[in-house]
Amino acid sequence: MVLLGTIISLYYYINEIRSDIKRFILAVKTRDHTLNFKNKTTKGSFPELYESFGDILQVHKQIRLEQEAMFQLIKTILEQVPVGVIVVNNTTPESENEEIAFFNQAASNLLSVPAYKYWHRLKQHLPIFANEIEQIANGGKRFLELKIQDKLIQLSTEVIPLNLYGKNYTIISFQNIKDEIEQKETEAWNRLIGVISHEILNSITPISSLSDTINSMVTDKENLDLDEMEDLKTALQTIKRRSSGLLDFVKDYRLIAELPTPSLESHTIGEILKHIKVLMQPFAKVKNVVLDVEQTSSKITVQLDLKLIEQVLINLITNGIYAVEENESPHISVSYRLENTKLYIDVTDNGKGIDAADLEKIFVPFYTTRKNGSGIGLTISRNIMKMHRGSIEVVSEPHEQTTFSLMFNYV
Repeated sequence: MVLLGTIISLYYYINEIRSDIKRFILAVKTRDHTLNFKNKTTKGSFPELYESFGDILQVHKQIRLEQEAMFQLIKTILEQVPVGVIVVNNTTPESENEEIAFFNQAASNLLSVPAYKYWHRLKQHLPIFANEIEQIANGGKRFLELKIQDKLIQLSTEVIPLNLYGKNYTIISFQNIKDEIEQKETEAWNRLIGVISHEILNSITPISSLSDTINSMVTDKENLDLDEMEDLKTALQTIKRRSSGLLDFVKDYRLIAELPTPSLESHTIGEILKHIKVLMQPFAKVKNVVLDVEQTSSKITVQLDLKLIEQVLINLITNGIYAVEENESPHISVSYRLENTKLYIDVTDNGKGIDAADLEKIFVPFYTTRKNGSGIGLTISRNIMKMHRGSIEVVSEPHEQTTFSLMFNYV
């Protein structure tokens, strides 16, 4: 009987321990931090076991509190920054039910919408914004112009896809850069006005001075001697030369301001590179420059105005040919590359390069480091690329290598 009683007690005791273990595991799974085993750490047969249960639950609770505190900190920071942030949960297969996990106040203010809970509601309210975002859903950057409540805003937008614990999210960040653009435009205009003023003054000052000289020479005189006639002739020739220079300057300025609107058509990269090779190879050969045009068989297509882009490439290669004049082994290469949603056409030379201080100045109208250069080629090139919704970038290591890159959005 004693043995039977002992066996029964052991059975109930084991069941009790098993039940406690189940409760402990369930508490961990459900993040229930109210469960405790304080009584059993003092009265139970296995105080160390129950004490460990309590410690684990306490540590688990502490980790949970730290995670929540960190989440609140990040959330508070994102609410304070002037950048709009929207996080979309893409785990649900139906796009109609895609939840917006986070929608900060800056996003609400910039878009003039409430903090929507579902993506399709935002899409109904701002279809242009939503469609542009969906175009770069796999990641990328885009510049957007939106008219919201009769006000034009210019957004610099970036999309980052993210997978966390098996769930897919899309992080959308954007900021209004209208003020920044206007500031840059003002600075550009100030630089341009400075250059124009300087050029006009350089021409007008000697013309005005010589006009006074001529006026004093002929005033109250009916006849001029040979020396005076020679001085008069020289003065008139100088006035003509400076007037012609001023006219050429104005023509160059009009050339920048009156670029034609691009007529966009589909062209393969191979076609573009073949054309430029045929155009520029003879000139390079005359200058004893090796012109290497690569990947002329590429079938990748891009929307562009072939004549305008050829004009840009001709200008870049011509600049490169003059840049390598003093090199013993002058070389220029033209190639392309794809990076994410961008397509780049690179023109690289091994010439004298560009000093860091001059990298931004080279795009200012009429600024030139080349003798007899007009200083408008790169300005026109940059404007043409902007009209293609692209850009022109430059990286230079003086006396090593310089690369000008035409960047096109390629989706």
